[in-house]
This record gives sequence, C-alpha cells and structure tokens, in this order.
Amino acid sequence: MSVTQLAVTRWCCRVMTSAATAGMSVMWTVKVVGLGAVAFSLSVELLWRLLRHLRPPTVLNEVLFFPSNVACMEHIFSPASPHSCCCPLPHGVQTSFTRLLRFILSATSSLDLCLFSFSNMDLSRAVLHLYRKKVAVRVLVDEQYSVISGSQVGALRKAGICVRNVGLYVHMHHKFALVDGRRLITGSLNWTLAAVQCNAENILVTEEPRLVRPFVGEFRRLWADNDPCQNGPSCDRNVARN
Repeated sequence: MSVTQLAVTRWCCRVMTSAATAGMSVMWTVKVVGLGAVAFSLSVELLWRLLRHLRPPTVLNEVLFFPSNVACMEHIFSPASPHSCCCPLPHGVQTSFTRLLRFILSATSSLDLCLFSFSNMDLSRAVLHLYRKKVAVRVLVDEQYSVISGSQVGALRKAGICVRNVGLYVHMHHKFALVDGRRLITGSLNWTLAAVQCNAENILVTEEPRLVRPFVGEFRRLWADNDPCQNGPSCDRNVARN
C-alpha cells in the first residue's frame, strides 16, 4: 500500500470514527431530551394532583327566593313512587320550596328548629318524617304563635317531639334550622303557607363553619334558657333523643 493510500485510509477511519461519535452524541442528546420531557410531564401531573388535594373542598352556599311556584310534593316524600299522585298540580318539578324540603330531609342525625311561626303542613310532614326515622328533633317556637289557629306545634308535640316555648321576649322572631349541626337554613321565611306561596322571602342555605357556629350557639343558649324545669330534672319528653 502506497503512502497516499495509507493516508486516505487513515483519513476515512477518522471521519467514520468522528461520525460514529457524533451519531452516538446525538442519540444520547435525544434520549436525555426525551427523558426530560417525560420527567417534566410527570412533575406537572403530580403538582396538579397535589394542588387538587390541597384546595379546600367546595362549601355549600345556596340562596332561595320566594314565593315558590305551586307544585305537588309527593315525589319528595315518596321518591320510590314518583307517579303515585294523581293531583292536578305539576309533578316532578324543582322549585324553591322543593329545594328547601330536600335540604331539611337530608338530616341524618339531628334537626334543630328555631321558628317564629310554624303552620305549613308540608314542612310539618317533613319534620315528622325525620322523627319517625329516628332523627333527633328539637324545636323552639314563639310562645304566643305556638297556639294560633293552624299551628303545627301541637302535631309535633303529639308525635313526641320535644318543643319548647320561648316567652322571654316580645317575640322570638328567629327563623332558622340546623341540619346535623353543620348545615344552616335561615332567612326571612316563616314556615307558613302564605310565606311560601305569597310573600317575597329569602332563604340562605350554607355549610360555612364561621356562619353555622354562631347559630349553633344561639340555639343552645335559647334551649337552655327556656327549659321548663330549670330548677330540677328536665321534664321534656324524649329528652334522651335530644
């Protein structure tokens, strides 16, 4: 082999070696970039999941306005038989009143009511329904309005629900309910047929703890202050359930 051929052969080897080295370098670069992209994608996914877990849960806050459209309530009390009623009223529709009833009927352990006037028969039916399901029910009512014509207080007492009259003020004008001690239902609405169907009223339903806690405290204060047997054992019926 001549000197020229040897030089050309060596040059070709160097070129091929350089090309192979460059190719390997490119391959490694591609692999590193690919792994980096995968790592970045996984990091974004993990960060998103972490933020979802750290984000505070959605708190119930809902406002209802009245008067409510008139509709049949049977599907609320008998959801297994939604077409069992043949009355001429609209069936299966959602109104402010059906929403209110559903919120009340969602109670699983306790229902505390503090009401100025209570004569609505559908609301009374809901309370009695919960009581029959062993939900602990306590009711505070204005002393004067508890005995007016149409009041449902007598029906509640007859069923065995513990009801206390509040007579320490000109009127006990509260209108609120506490569902399971964590959901507040309050507003201008009296629990009467006229308020539901005829008046411009409002209801706020919330599970915001900073709003619920003061109402829990107010109910406990009024309940204790109006114990009919403050100087001895409580004479409330079914006190163990309440």
